[in-house]
Amino acid sequence: MSQQKQESAPQLPENFSELKKAVNRTADWEERLNAVQELAKYKTDETIKVLKYVAKADLVTKVREAAARHLKKMGQEVETAETPKGDLFRDLRKIFKRIKKSLPADHTYEDFKVKLEKMRSDIYNTYEGEKGAQFDAWLKDMWETTSTKK
Repeated sequence: MSQQKQESAPQLPENFSELKKAVNRTADWEERLNAVQELAKYKTDETIKVLKYVAKADLVTKVREAAARHLKKMGQEVETAETPKGDLFRDLRKIFKRIKKSLPADHTYEDFKVKLEKMRSDIYNTYEGEKGAQFDAWLKDMWETTSTKK
């Protein structure tokens, strides 16, 4: 009897621990989205728990919405996560200021963009995912309006 019960229990994906790690990779929203889509194929307590966490806490709207959509398809109640107001990262202007100050005074926007991606790939990637097609315009505006003076 216990053998029969074990066979009908939903199975976790073989790569569950990797998928669980992937949903927490702050520097790759696309990897988090792919992990959400893979986890959604398995309706288990563990995968539902992870998807609920992502639906509530991920910084990128596309990832949060995908997790919520999959949970609803599984018949789960999902709290609608609000889009974060303001900056997604604490002290964003200070971070941008530090990066600008580390570059030569006559640096270009492209120099800044490359350095940001190298130094803070988490910020770069999160905003790239959140802003979509408007990312470059937003980042350029942030670069232009971030003062390096005290």
